Amino acid sequence: MRIAIDGRYIQDHFPGIARYTYNLAASLAELVDEKIVVYHNPRLPNTRYEIGNLGRAEMLELRSVDVATFSASEQIRLPVRLWREGIEVYHAPYYVKPYLVPRASVVTIHDVISDLHPQYLPSRLARVAFHATTRLALASADRVIVPSENSKLDLVRVFGVKPEKVAVTHYAADPRFGPRDRRGLEEVRQRYGLPERYVLYTGINKPHKNLVRLVEAFGALPRALSARLVIAGKEDVRYPQARLAAEGSPARDRIVFLSGATEEDWPYLYNLAEAFIFPSLYEGFGLPPLEAMASGLPVICSNASSLPEVVGDAALLFEPHDVAALAQAMQRLLEDAELREMLIARGLERAKAFSWRETARQTLAVYQEAAGP
Repeated sequence: MRIAIDGRYIQDHFPGIARYTYNLAASLAELVDEKIVVYHNPRLPNTRYEIGNLGRAEMLELRSVDVATFSASEQIRLPVRLWREGIEVYHAPYYVKPYLVPRASVVTIHDVISDLHPQYLPSRLARVAFHATTRLALASADRVIVPSENSKLDLVRVFGVKPEKVAVTHYAADPRFGPRDRRGLEEVRQRYGLPERYVLYTGINKPHKNLVRLVEAFGALPRALSARLVIAGKEDVRYPQARLAAEGSPARDRIVFLSGATEEDWPYLYNLAEAFIFPSLYEGFGLPPLEAMASGLPVICSNASSLPEVVGDAALLFEPHDVAALAQAMQRLLEDAELREMLIARGLERAKAFSWRETARQTLAVYQEAAGP
């Protein structure tokens, strides 16, 4: 079975999709007995992943394709390339894909936030485009992959996809996330000027991440706790609400926005923190809480969408609209060392339940179903 994965999404514009695609390809290489083609576009910016490492894997073959994502040319040039190279199963790791693929195709739909929470998209045009392209992807694919049972239910309900067409393959924490040595930790602390005691959020600042309520909850904590809030991740200037909330917070001198941390340093940010807070209103899966647990960090997480499915009983859960409940959970965790140690132990064990090897094994089974007898 000749398989191709669209690696053009291993680029800076799609950090989460890039992580999924890179780790999936690397793990598939350990399971297959015929080389998998990984198409990539070297013109696209990629500062996070060394794409050449995939090419050094014995069962992966990197092939350059000068086709941009979200372009009209991918609807013609990429299918022609697939046909010429005898690809039997093409995997698009994102909802935008060629719709006339010569043989079988698989698409991964990471969430349906554009339909469930259209208010979080920047315009009506964007909402219409998301819905239309997702529907086209679902109609043209032989099989669909989603990252959680909750996402599957959403997809079936919103788009009317037959449940038997949809497979659930959970994500896993990147192998880089785990306990780190003390020397490296202190170097990173000094590099970014991190405080001695802080609670951490990682991710983008889009509205559905619920950062305004996080800032409000942190502002309600007693100053005597001597903790700071570090909000780390890419900052989209279209959404200044969290910064504005921080400027008006009674805790404004204890809230730090860190947008310049490198991908290599993220595991250290987790290791240095006292607790990880993830207040999101909607996630298709929610990798950051899993990364935090793998790093030995106690987690406070909203009970929305797929997140309880990810964290199980290894996190403190709260209703994401309840600012007081979040503040109470943070104070409890910062004051109760025994609770903190219990959540660390549960989190480390929970993180072991997810692995990219298992994700790859399940994905390979989906490819075989798509290819047919």
